[in-house]
Amino acid sequence: MNRKTMVLTAAIGLLTPALSACGSASGTGAGSGAIVVGTTDRFEAADYAPAPLDPAYAYDATTWNILRQTVQTLMHTPRGGGQPVPEAASDCRFTDNDNESYRCTLRPGLKFANGDPLTAKDVKFSIDRVRAIKDENGPSSLLSTLDTVEVKGTDTVVFHLKTPDATFPYKLATPAAGIVSEKNYDAKKLRNGFAVDGSGPYTMKPEVKDNHLVRAVFTKNPHYKGDIKLQNDKVELRTFPDSAAATKALSDGSISMVSRTLSPAQITELSAKPPKGVKLVPMPGLEIRYIGFNTDAPAVKDKAVRQALAAAVDRNNVISKVYGKSAQPLYSLVPTTVNGHVNSFFNKYGEANTAKAADLLKAAGIKTPVKLTLNYTTDHYGDGTAAEFQALKTQLNSTQLFDITVQGNEWADFRPAQKKGDYAAYGLGWFPDYPDADNFLAPFLEQDNFLGTPYANTTVRTKLIPESRKAADRNVAVPAITEMQDIVADDVPVLPLWQGKQYVAARDGITGVEWSVNAISDLQLWELGRGVSG
Repeated sequence: MNRKTMVLTAAIGLLTPALSACGSASGTGAGSGAIVVGTTDRFEAADYAPAPLDPAYAYDATTWNILRQTVQTLMHTPRGGGQPVPEAASDCRFTDNDNESYRCTLRPGLKFANGDPLTAKDVKFSIDRVRAIKDENGPSSLLSTLDTVEVKGTDTVVFHLKTPDATFPYKLATPAAGIVSEKNYDAKKLRNGFAVDGSGPYTMKPEVKDNHLVRAVFTKNPHYKGDIKLQNDKVELRTFPDSAAATKALSDGSISMVSRTLSPAQITELSAKPPKGVKLVPMPGLEIRYIGFNTDAPAVKDKAVRQALAAAVDRNNVISKVYGKSAQPLYSLVPTTVNGHVNSFFNKYGEANTAKAADLLKAAGIKTPVKLTLNYTTDHYGDGTAAEFQALKTQLNSTQLFDITVQGNEWADFRPAQKKGDYAAYGLGWFPDYPDADNFLAPFLEQDNFLGTPYANTTVRTKLIPESRKAADRNVAVPAITEMQDIVADDVPVLPLWQGKQYVAARDGITGVEWSVNAISDLQLWELGRGVSG
């Protein structure tokens, strides 16, 4: 996710009374209006992000969760996860043994929300547009293995790939491959602002204040034809300044659900003593957090410094002090529940091994304490980030091997500075585009990677990534995936810290809550309904 960065999110709030009837004290009342979902996600149109909802620009979990409701893709992740299945398409498949030619046939009668027909030509236009614009913050890297898009008639699209890529169906299930109309989108320019037009299950009406989207009202698209089954006619997504404000609105019945960005403190409180009529629902999660390095920066250019940090960091200490039950230690870029995961960092460094860190620095002739600033964003990943970096500072400085300072900046300043290489070390998060190990490795290691890092490993880029993508049976790809994780643990261009768990809170009477957010943090508002919930 920028990637989905990154985003875990934090946002602006506007509590309007206009839809207060949407949530009663009991959260019931079928037909009473939109189901109101609270979030702390931030949606901003700014100089650094002028077109937040354009599929050629959007590349974070926050904006993708708007696009997934409104812009249709050929494939999508099914309700319970697993391999992607046809959505706007009726059938998609590789047509060769080398996984280099992928053909999709569209469902009959597809239309955009304005009633215009949707054809194979629109699919080609949309995907070619993302690749032509190739915005530095956008998702075009997901389509890096694509060579050409061929249209056959009005309903068939053939994707010719440069190299074998068994993960290509997953990529067609992301908003990077969202289908838009040439009538509303320029082939070579981004569409600024918050307007979005597609053929997805909903249309969206934005409410904007000071260049921020503070409320989005999703209304059932009468022209929608696809695989998704809607359980409601209207959902409102309302932003809040923090999780405390959101859970207060949930408690008093102003909203029906809080999605994804509950703080660790709120999770603990709701788990131990939920308000009357409110339930906390745990869900699988694949979000990861890590420290990235500008490997050309003098402070961390010597690999021994990065290795010493990997040896000294105490993940359990940080989690226990800040995140509690909402996180678990992570010793690889690939989460524990993803096929191919291996604990490469633990295998090499152990856990909080100060003696090993000291030996690494001594062997490299590096004077201690090593001075280093850890940079983080104050408003993008939720309420725990500042406390997390203070805990890292205290813990690492206690080893007497490091002299750590921390610096927080708003996302609007942080992300451009990180991309330019202004930071030697910085904290980021990752929400996967799709639940395959490839998406936890390639975005950080291939050319034109998400981090903009100068780090390059020839074996990874020219041999292991292509090799891992050849296998349709992902078990066959595990040896290459394992080797990449071991290389990352040795070179430490990034230092994985923890893997998140997901929780949502909802009022009784709202059904489908357990399906409303999937493992890769996709918001699936169509699953929510009114009735008797268990």
